[in-house]
Amino acid sequence: MQHGVGGWGPPGQHPAAPPQPPIPPAQGWAVTPVPEATGHIPLPPPAPVPVPAAPGTGAATLAVLLIGPAGAGKTTVARHWASTRQVATAHISLDDVREWVCAGFADPQAGWNDHSEAQYRLARRTCGFAARNFLANGISCILDDAVFPDRPVVGLGGWKRHVGPHLLPVVLLPGLEIVLERNAERSGNRRLSDEEVARIHGRMAGWYGSGLPIIDNSHLDVQATARALDEALARAISSPAPW
Repeated sequence: MQHGVGGWGPPGQHPAAPPQPPIPPAQGWAVTPVPEATGHIPLPPPAPVPVPAAPGTGAATLAVLLIGPAGAGKTTVARHWASTRQVATAHISLDDVREWVCAGFADPQAGWNDHSEAQYRLARRTCGFAARNFLANGISCILDDAVFPDRPVVGLGGWKRHVGPHLLPVVLLPGLEIVLERNAERSGNRRLSDEEVARIHGRMAGWYGSGLPIIDNSHLDVQATARALDEALARAISSPAPW
């Protein structure tokens, strides 16, 4: 008499399946180690950007901090300079990184307080983290921020702590009437009151006499300002200053 289904055993029960040998790993597959959160990540060599030969920074790998008041044109000039270099160059905007925070964003129009200070410091550390990773892989970077000369620890000193001691600062400082005009063309939380713009611009005047390269781009277009920036950086490379 047959018991169960499909074999011998008590009625209504299936025989236990024999143990199976372990499945060997597929041939040709290798375990790739997960890279660390920071450090060198191998990348293919970047293709050079074809541009006419001209005096300037050439193919040097640089970390640049473009400083200036609201309305100075920092972001536009930094992006143009980064996109026209002979070597791979990244642009990192502090304001863009700050705006990654959606709910709970510390709007600069509401004034400076502990909340906005904390988000600023967090954004700066994030920018520094990104810059170090770019530099570790041979990619230059330019950052932009409204750094005040009367706050060296949180300003320029803070950036150097997060990016590295070889950070090259350059100040972009057009006239007050120019930054007021450009600020009026802004929208959203990037647009500040005229009073705030004037206050920031006045504090930026403290960079005169600091030894940092200063570019007055009141009457320069974006291309001419980017060329002036590259020339200032070339001079800084050839004659390093203890900033």
